[in-house]
Order: sequence, then C-alpha cells, then structure tokens
Amino acid sequence: MDVMEISGADMGTVVDDSGVERATRVGVGVCFIVFPLIWVFAFAVHPDLLDLRILSAEELIARAHGDALLQFAHALVTLNTAVLVVLTLHFKRLLDRTPYAAAGLLGASLAVVGACMLAADKGALCLTMSALDTLPESEFAQLMPGLLAIFSFKGWMVLVWGLVLMPIGVAIQTIAMMRAGALPQWQLWLLLAGVLFIGFPDGAEIINLTAALLMASAMVPYGVQLLSKRRRTGAESRDPVRTG
Repeated sequence: MDVMEISGADMGTVVDDSGVERATRVGVGVCFIVFPLIWVFAFAVHPDLLDLRILSAEELIARAHGDALLQFAHALVTLNTAVLVVLTLHFKRLLDRTPYAAAGLLGASLAVVGACMLAADKGALCLTMSALDTLPESEFAQLMPGLLAIFSFKGWMVLVWGLVLMPIGVAIQTIAMMRAGALPQWQLWLLLAGVLFIGFPDGAEIINLTAALLMASAMVPYGVQLLSKRRRTGAESRDPVRTG
C-alpha cells in the first residue's frame, strides 16, 4: 500500500506522480502560471496607461476601434475566464477538509459566475468590435448608436456588471486559506491585494496592471512549485488518501 496525498505534501517532498494525479497537477500548475500573465499582458497593451481617468462610452469605442493588439488581448482575457474556473476549484479543494470548506464553495460559486459575466463582457464589447472593424468607416459610423447602447450597458447588458463577483469570490477563498494555513501567508496577501484592486473601471488600467503583477507574484511561484512536484503542507494535507 502506498500513500498519495491529494492536497499537499511537506516542502521538499515529492508528490505522487502517477496517472491522473500527475496530469491534474501539471495542468493546474500551468493554469497558475498562465492566468496572471495573460492579465499582465492584457493591461500592459492598453494605450495611455499613465492617463488615469474614467472613460466614457464614446471614448471606449474610439479606443477599441482599429486596435488589433488590444482586441487580441481582450480575446485572451475571454479565454482566460475558463482558466479561472480551474484555479478557483483548486482553491476550493485546498479548503475541502478544513473548517472553511463552506467559504471555499461560496467563493468558487461567486467566482465562476463572475467569470461567465466577464466572458460575456469581453464578447460583447471587444470581440464584436473586431468584427465591426472589418467594415468600411462609413458603415461603421452608422452603427454608432448601437455601439453606444452596448458600451453604456443598456438593456440586459447590465448583467455583465456581475463580473465583480469574480474578484469577490477569489477574495473570500483567499481569506479562508489564510485562516486555514493552506498556502504561505506572503502568497495569499499578494493574491488578496491583487484581486481587490484588479476591478478598476476602464481608463484605470495602470492600477489593474499593478494588481495583475501582484497576482503574478503570488500565483506563478505556486504554479512552478506544482510543476516541480513540490507542495507546501496545507491544512488538508493532514488527511492523506491511501491507494494501493
């Protein structure tokens, strides 16, 4: 009979590296590296980063129109919402065998709903713009009333404000992990600071970029740690699962 710790191991101890467990660990590790770096790239390519001000709907349309790099970055963010689901479910797993399991589930639920709304936001405001950019300028100008309605969140577009549930959910999980000792405190403080400041409105991307860098400082080392098969002892690692 051998022992496989599905949630963590002492620092310096090699985690079981067989089958599904190995594939899961590697996949999650890659997600922890990719997720914050996409945010860093997406915010870094925004124009006028140092011009800190809230943009109107007209200014948002003008900024997005014809900016292929910005639209590419937003497409990556849309795909990145799926990666967030992996991360938040991993955080839930870290909390499953602790007194904070309910917080892990609540945070995951909120974060996943928020991720769906973020995907809807980028689909409506950014991917649609890339399609409209293929039109002649005269035809694009005729679509301006419709674009203003979209960028002003008219009608059911107001639902995309639910994207704020994403950082709220991750923040709940992060605080719970602090209490449970599931990850090093320095990583969790950096992660908490990052998720709390990453939701600033369009026009404040320099703040969002700083928040993304904080998230990367927390998540990338953990992702590398998973890939190198080394894990810090978490609260749930006290309950190993025997396999044989």
